[in-house]
Amino acid sequence: MKTHRKFGTLVSVLTLSSVLAVGLSVAHAQTLAPAPAQIPGTWETVHANGNPILPDGKDYTTDPAPLVANGKLYILTGRDTADVGVNDFIMPEWQMLESDDPATGVWRHNPHFMRPEDVFKWATPARAYGAQIVQGPDKRYYMYAPIIERDSPNKDPFAIGVAVSDTPEGPWTDAHPAGPVVSQSYPVANTIQNIDPTVLVDDDGRIYLYWGTFGRLKGVELEKDMVTFKGTPVDVTGLTGFFEAPWLFKRNGTYYMMYAGNKAGPDSDCTEAVYYACQAYGTASSPLGPWTYRGVLLDPVSSTTSHGGIVQFKGKWYIAYHTADAKGGDHFRRSVSLDEVTWDDSVTPARIEKVEPTRPPAPPPEPQRNIAPAARIVASNSPVPVQYWIRALNDGKVHANPLPPDTWGTWTPNNPAQQWVVYQWEAPVKLNGSRIRFWNDQPAGSGVGVAPPKAWHLEYWDEHKWVPVSHTTAYGTSTEDFNAVSFDTVETRCLRAVFDASSDGKTYAAIAAQEWEALYPKPVLVEAADTRLSASPICAAS
Repeated sequence: MKTHRKFGTLVSVLTLSSVLAVGLSVAHAQTLAPAPAQIPGTWETVHANGNPILPDGKDYTTDPAPLVANGKLYILTGRDTADVGVNDFIMPEWQMLESDDPATGVWRHNPHFMRPEDVFKWATPARAYGAQIVQGPDKRYYMYAPIIERDSPNKDPFAIGVAVSDTPEGPWTDAHPAGPVVSQSYPVANTIQNIDPTVLVDDDGRIYLYWGTFGRLKGVELEKDMVTFKGTPVDVTGLTGFFEAPWLFKRNGTYYMMYAGNKAGPDSDCTEAVYYACQAYGTASSPLGPWTYRGVLLDPVSSTTSHGGIVQFKGKWYIAYHTADAKGGDHFRRSVSLDEVTWDDSVTPARIEKVEPTRPPAPPPEPQRNIAPAARIVASNSPVPVQYWIRALNDGKVHANPLPPDTWGTWTPNNPAQQWVVYQWEAPVKLNGSRIRFWNDQPAGSGVGVAPPKAWHLEYWDEHKWVPVSHTTAYGTSTEDFNAVSFDTVETRCLRAVFDASSDGKTYAAIAAQEWEALYPKPVLVEAADTRLSASPICAAS
């Protein structure tokens, strides 16, 4: 299981793969109430005013898989049911969306489309993850789904099941009642986590299955029965930064593989923070590769995970993907969006142009004292380690149970005695206060992990040097709420927060903060800064 440092302790990367691999989620699932019987025809009409399609937070939809059938656009989705502050993928069932024309905003929604245990008798109940439906050469519909195999003999219990139906809307039966069609021991042994299947029925009727996660992707041709391997699986290379969520499709004779990538770093074309993912893609001239990386088509969204699918519908191409943009949404309460995909056919193979996510019109901004969003940022530990995200400091978001990229953090195996962060504005601003929200996993006085700072103070740039602000109120170090400090008004282009690290007398703990506000004397309208630009440690003009 792949792990990363979360602040000062080792935890697994919080994606579908790792949360489930540790078994915690399986135990949680077994405590859920028994599934009610599915009621056929439980569809309701909804009207979407842009993205996400279901914005009110009543039903969270995730891991979308679009399907075109019978002149309609279907989107198979999972369901997120985690409570606020619960960092786990609690996904008991699949849902379905359907529209004759997405431009009208009119959709039919089946919130209780299917539960895995209703079809796969060998399934652990109430665990419904990223699945895909395709139409087979026999004109029936096949649903490929990651399933946690009950009483699995394998080290990792994830497997892939296949259900079959005469229509996209069901009812569904197990196409391989003997058990999974793919697992760590069937039909050929493997050591990967067997999730995220994607299937293409090619123009000549041949069928191809890809699946995998944690940077390992496999592909194989299937027999006409849609469940039996035809040949030996191949290990896929060439898809830079592949992490999970492959999606295979074909356009004008070229095969495209879209996927969630997480090649992270300050110069990455995908993501700065490893917990976030972009949607990247590669191309091939044959269905089993070799594959060539082509770039990023969708930047990281508001949820750390990114999972999408692309289809052509009535002459247009669409991408379905999920975000945390619905009411009450977060990394584990995601909702599906849909946007058009455009192509650059002047090059060969045709390039997928960068998708700009659409959202409903935002309400007019309200004046506020916090002008931090208008500032650029730099820190003493820049470039910040990839598990953190420096831009979290001024994004206006505070989470009940933050993930590492929801914070700026400084953890390393050997932490220094002092750290700092600088805000820089394009022109001088007036300031007379500040607030900061710290995070910790160790108590004050610790020399390991992440602890509240021993002390901290603020300085402003007087065009020559850093000068402490004067006549301050107390500098608090609580991690339960914001620590507010007021001071005599200053006019400056830069504000610096300096932190003295907690120590046990031998080593120093790291520091982490979710949000740092810089307060103007009165409320004003604030325009966000260009987040691609960083500040100067000595407040040098840009």
